[in-house]
Amino acid sequence: MTRVGILTSGGDCPGLNAVIRGAVLKGTTVHGQEFVGFRDGWRGLVEGDVMELDRPTVRGLSHQGGTILGTSRFGPYQGPSGGSENIARTLERLGIDAVIAIGGEGTAAASQRLYDEGIRIVGVPKTIDNDLDQTDYTFGFDTAVEVATEAIDRLRTTGNSHKRCMVLEVMGRGAGWIALHSGTAGGAHAILIPEFPESIEQICAWVASVRERGRSPMVVVAEGFTLPDMTHAHSTKGLDGFDRPRLGGIGEVLAPIIEERTGIETRATVLGHIQRGGVPTAFDRVLATRLGMAVTDLVDRQEWGNMVALHGTDIVSVHFDEALADHKTVPVERYQEMRVIFG
Repeated sequence: MTRVGILTSGGDCPGLNAVIRGAVLKGTTVHGQEFVGFRDGWRGLVEGDVMELDRPTVRGLSHQGGTILGTSRFGPYQGPSGGSENIARTLERLGIDAVIAIGGEGTAAASQRLYDEGIRIVGVPKTIDNDLDQTDYTFGFDTAVEVATEAIDRLRTTGNSHKRCMVLEVMGRGAGWIALHSGTAGGAHAILIPEFPESIEQICAWVASVRERGRSPMVVVAEGFTLPDMTHAHSTKGLDGFDRPRLGGIGEVLAPIIEERTGIETRATVLGHIQRGGVPTAFDRVLATRLGMAVTDLVDRQEWGNMVALHGTDIVSVHFDEALADHKTVPVERYQEMRVIFG
């Protein structure tokens, strides 16, 4: 019987528990696999900190947010017990034959390195940013968009009441997918994303044209957006666990400039971690469950070094190398499609 260890790494994301549930239910029923969970991401793998995962444990998990396993920014090569050789010894000691790593780009990169060094590992892509290549959508993205769209709807009513311009800042790092989808759904008058800098003159022109029609402007900005004269995305919060700048605050930068140049009272709201919390949408529950079920097939076929992905409506297998080859950002045609209706 194959004994499989599951971990969730990096930022939390709606749908993680549904993946765990799908993997355990199918793996035990169809493939005769046994499962344990590594606590707190890679830390649990490095330190051998596990919990048993059986059918009773995962029942009813599909609608729960967060992850029952916990997560962290800890890397598999950190600490005296890190590295592939130490991890291999830990897996052997625990009687674990394979690892399922659920995470984003950083997790996929770490998994690729471990696979290259002999660890039997497969993956499930996870990020609300929807910026992983080789999969059409990642679970958690739909939930984040839904949360952001509701925020736009709520901000619009208070903006209309006070005749203000409202600026909503959403997550996404270097990709504008959350901003583009939520801004489109919420009828934003300008959507500002990292892939395509816009001048402050253009932004203010859009805002002013909305006010001229007697309406209150709504601007959606992604945290990684830059004005043309900015050399990097706005960040004042130091580095995260992967030594990347912790983004956030561009909305607060833009709001006073818009107010000064247009004379329209302007307020900024940073949505932040609300986008990552709470229960997943129905779409994310279904997608996460399917991915969790499919990854047990990879283990059964011993397709190490691969991850599951969504192509159209099909769940397929792609190699970590393919997934990491490119960063999936908003293409120019998608942005231009919506830009024509700004203002």
